[in-house]
Amino acid sequence: MTSLAPIPAAAAEFAPETTYLNTSSWGLLPRRTIAAVKALADENAAGRRIGAGSFDAVEAARTGFARLVKVHPDRVATGGSVTVHVGLIAASLPSGAEVLCPEGEFSSVVSPFALRGDLRMRYAPLDGLAAAVRPTTALVAFSAVQSADGRVADLAAVRTAAAAHGARTLLDATQAAGWLPVDAGAYDYTVTGGFKFLLCPRGTSFLTVTEEAQETLPRLFAGWVSAGPPWAGNYGPLEHLAPTARGFDEPPAFLSYHGAEHSLALLAEVGADTLHAHATGLAARLRAGLTGLGRAVVPGESAIVSVPGLAGREPALAEAGIAVSAPVGNLRISCHLYNTEADVDRVLEFLA
Repeated sequence: MTSLAPIPAAAAEFAPETTYLNTSSWGLLPRRTIAAVKALADENAAGRRIGAGSFDAVEAARTGFARLVKVHPDRVATGGSVTVHVGLIAASLPSGAEVLCPEGEFSSVVSPFALRGDLRMRYAPLDGLAAAVRPTTALVAFSAVQSADGRVADLAAVRTAAAAHGARTLLDATQAAGWLPVDAGAYDYTVTGGFKFLLCPRGTSFLTVTEEAQETLPRLFAGWVSAGPPWAGNYGPLEHLAPTARGFDEPPAFLSYHGAEHSLALLAEVGADTLHAHATGLAARLRAGLTGLGRAVVPGESAIVSVPGLAGREPALAEAGIAVSAPVGNLRISCHLYNTEADVDRVLEFLA
């Protein structure tokens, strides 16, 4: 098996006190990110900052995310949660529209559509999602990587099927962006929570929208930042919104975005190919080791490794200082840039 050297930037930026393999729940914050958040908090406490934060940091985070997912920054809206972004898309659909989702999809992707009550919801197994698209499907909403078990969707097949039937696509990249290369321009919409593999503080999320799809989104959350230039729309009704995806921006959580700027810069420095090779290489080592121990693992090439039926071992692992998670009966172990072969081997030794 190929040996994976630690990523040099990881040693400079992270010092976990546990064997941390739980990025699917939340990512560790780099030192540079923590420093930026603390600096802003100190400025706010001392009254040295006008406006509580800088829109330059928001723009830097927008640009960093856009670079990561291969779109122009004008296609990226910033916000605070995936659920709000999905709710905006759900509000754009006409009554009776058909929405297709994978079975067991994460609640934030499904609930804004299902709870409207006047949309037709259909569900299909993840590996049959492309085949389930039909001429009546208005939107396919799905995650690139499943939260429950780390399975990676057949992205190309779903896109092809949706295009063949005239359906739009909504991709949740929350469990993917940061280790799996994502081309957001290939989808009508993408939504991404920043606090997992993007290593951003909670309160950062990103919506990408094609120019065509922007025309159909309602202006439900139009506020002063929706005008585009900072401080240009503070009073009275807005005369117009920014003519790009910035028109769907939410007022920023400045502390979070001051940190996000630096987390996304770190990922850019490491590079998408290095991130992917490192995370999936460690996961492959883990899968091989678990198979050797007689454990049945969810197959695939994901950075997230799941062992069905082994969730009961999570408390003992936590007591031993090994951080993993246990959704829906799976023992879920996720690998990222700060993990090493030693981390993987420690889990294998414990489970042996």
